[in-house]
Amino acid sequence: MGGALALDYTTHFLVIAGGGQGGGRMGGGGGAGGLRSSWGSVSGGGASALAALTLTAGSVYTVTVGAGGTGGTSSTLGGSGVNSTLSGAGITTVTTNGGGGGGCYSNIVSTSGGSGAGASGNPANTAGAAGMAGQGYAGGASSSSTNYKAGGGGGSAAVGANAVGYDAGAGGIGVSSDITGTSYRWAAGGGGSMHSTGLAGAGGNGGGGGGGNVTSSERGVGGTGGINGGQVGQSYNGGYGGSNTGSGGGGGFYGSGAGGNGGSGTVILRIATEAYTGTHTGSPVITTSGDDTIMRFTGSGSYTA
Repeated sequence: MGGALALDYTTHFLVIAGGGQGGGRMGGGGGAGGLRSSWGSVSGGGASALAALTLTAGSVYTVTVGAGGTGGTSSTLGGSGVNSTLSGAGITTVTTNGGGGGGCYSNIVSTSGGSGAGASGNPANTAGAAGMAGQGYAGGASSSSTNYKAGGGGGSAAVGANAVGYDAGAGGIGVSSDITGTSYRWAAGGGGSMHSTGLAGAGGNGGGGGGGNVTSSERGVGGTGGINGGQVGQSYNGGYGGSNTGSGGGGGFYGSGAGGNGGSGTVILRIATEAYTGTHTGSPVITTSGDDTIMRFTGSGSYTA
């Protein structure tokens, strides 16, 4: 840690909300949590990166990390993810919205969020839910025929895939960022599931959970390329989104399948080491890259500039 300067200084940030849970019983994939960033060239949903924040020396900046969506059952849509925030003196609060919960068989439509969830496999030819501007993309549609295949959840960098024929839709990929010093994808969508024979949707690259399927060879693979991987689809149940990636969970298979839980979000600050004070609450993961110190909050806390 360098000596703290009694001057205002800038920080780059990446704020990601919790991912949505997949829907139960022929469920759509959960949408990724919203993503907003000042590092690199893009934020979620194809928006340009935001400006870095100017921190006021001595002020406390509060971090809230949203949980992934939970609570859905085999007969309900998935739970939405929880918002993440970064707030404090002299800055406009950065808020990202939790990912949408996947739709379920009982004609329950998927929900919008930072990224929108995929449509349930029933009814056919139903659009996925919308994402939020500047945060993420929409979920994918159910198959255009009565094959009962669900769409994938939207990711921060791409829409969830539509179900096609006998295959459910894959989750949308997450935004690529090297704010930690290593390049990962963040905030991907979960894969959709189905009624019967066919391939469940893969989790999006960045940590999305795969869609569930009773047949082991037809379960959706978990999304790779994130700081934590998504879980492969389970027997009936959808796979979980990777922890602290903001990725959506996979949809549950017809019958008794529940959607996989969404992955929790994260807040990352990148500060010049000469300005970094080292004063914080919570338990952020602290690393360095070049001349900068990186604080990766996996739970809520604060930083004093």
